[in-house]
Amino acid sequence: MNAACDLAARDAVYDVIARRRDVRAEFDGRPLDDAVLARVLGAAHRAPSVGMSQPWDFVVVRDAATRAAFAAHVAEQRAAFAATLPPERRTRFEPIRIEGVRESSVGIVVTHSQQRGGPHVLGRHTVADAGLFSTVLAVQNLWLAATAEGLGVGWVSFYEEPFLRDLLAIPADVRPIAWLCLGSVTHLQDVPDLERHGWRGRRPLTEAVHLGRWGVRAGQEVHDA
Repeated sequence: MNAACDLAARDAVYDVIARRRDVRAEFDGRPLDDAVLARVLGAAHRAPSVGMSQPWDFVVVRDAATRAAFAAHVAEQRAAFAATLPPERRTRFEPIRIEGVRESSVGIVVTHSQQRGGPHVLGRHTVADAGLFSTVLAVQNLWLAATAEGLGVGWVSFYEEPFLRDLLAIPADVRPIAWLCLGSVTHLQDVPDLERHGWRGRRPLTEAVHLGRWGVRAGQEVHDA
């Protein structure tokens, strides 16, 4: 082990990763301290980004009427999705709550600008989506920082981008990629919601790891002579 490794800091990072949950029903609505919000947004803003382009912005939404309008839109999209499901999947979906827009302390809408950094973004020449990936890393940073602060985060994706863009006056060339419900919670679930409700289980790590080339698993490695 690296002698410079701070064991307590290492364990704290892994603990936060393990405790992170997509929160929907556990928000208690308590106000969020401005200093805590600044720390969480600061962590998001320190995410790595391709060519140091920092293509994200964060729209902080507190207004009750705005949140109610978005929640109503989400409910419509939920119903539309449910209508596409076969009966067995619809039965599993019905008890799953998909958002805490009105109950959370605040909404954070994370946006992505593909134009940020200009036309010559170092590192984006062959992978156009590297900028979008960078913005998603900001979401992950925010999520882990919030968990470390004892807060919950719920990522709402049941919306149409034009609706959210119009609702928040987001420019036409900027994508709203996530509405994050952020706030104080009563607790974090031990088991993620979708697992608890039987929607889908977690894949074993062994199924996700390939050695050297696709489909080669541990114990199947082919070594050069």
